[in-house]
Amino acid sequence: MGCDGGTIPKRHELVKGPKKVEKVDKNAELAAKWKYCALSQEKLRRPIVACELGRLYNKDAVIEYLLDKSAERPNSEVAVHIRGMKDMKELNLTDNPEWEGERRNAKGDRYEDMHCAMFICPVVGLEMNGKHRFCYLQTCGCVFSDRALKEVKTEICHKCGDPFQEEDIVVLNGTKEDVEKLRGKMEEKRAKAKAKKSKKSKAAETVSKPSDSKDDTSSLQVHVPGSSSTQNGSASSQSAVAGPSGSSSSSKEAKSSTSTATKRSIQHMDEKSEAFKSLFTTHSSAKRTKEQTSNWVTHTPYHF
Repeated sequence: MGCDGGTIPKRHELVKGPKKVEKVDKNAELAAKWKYCALSQEKLRRPIVACELGRLYNKDAVIEYLLDKSAERPNSEVAVHIRGMKDMKELNLTDNPEWEGERRNAKGDRYEDMHCAMFICPVVGLEMNGKHRFCYLQTCGCVFSDRALKEVKTEICHKCGDPFQEEDIVVLNGTKEDVEKLRGKMEEKRAKAKAKKSKKSKAAETVSKPSDSKDDTSSLQVHVPGSSSTQNGSASSQSAVAGPSGSSSSSKEAKSSTSTATKRSIQHMDEKSEAFKSLFTTHSSAKRTKEQTSNWVTHTPYHF
């Protein structure tokens, strides 16, 4: 069809050129980063947490991900670096007084400003809508604009007063370069933590080994009952003079004395009374004949 009735086709109608690259709307891209959770793609709502790479999440979405990592979720590769809630920081955000909430345009008869954000910088008053650079502190979780941190240079948080360093500043939803720098810092931190743990484990092993050796040496020492300190001293001197033969004889005597002490029964002790001896099972009153012993009965009435 076409080219009839005197119509003159144009070149773009006959020749198909390369397809134009689809451009992403900047406003929609910023809204997706600053108003929606990076993991669940739901609207951000308190409590809001941030990872070490500066991405924003809903706290309940992160907890669900950590409880069941096997479940198939969209954008799960965004949270691969999250090992637990220790890697996250709950943000201390400042509400925007001009933000009216989600019900302001329920009827659809009003203009909805996409740049109006829920939160602002408590120092400068800039809205956290993606047009301005924002950061958070890993020590306390307070959020400020980059302009406020540059203009008012202090080592104390402007909101809560906790001290911080430049290493504790994390950029929220930064560029690719910012994300690569933050990833390098994160890997260095984790490597240092692993090194500290390995050092602590080695130190614990070295402390436990000498204590075990001391226990072994103390267990090897034999204390002979009834021997005085002078007798021990004389025996030690004799064993030192006699050499290995003397030491072997003394060890045999110690073993025989300990064996006799352990083998001696309470019933053969003359100094003990009969009432005391009757408390033990070795006494003659505790022994029963076969007629006195009862037959073996189970808890069930079955007999085999």
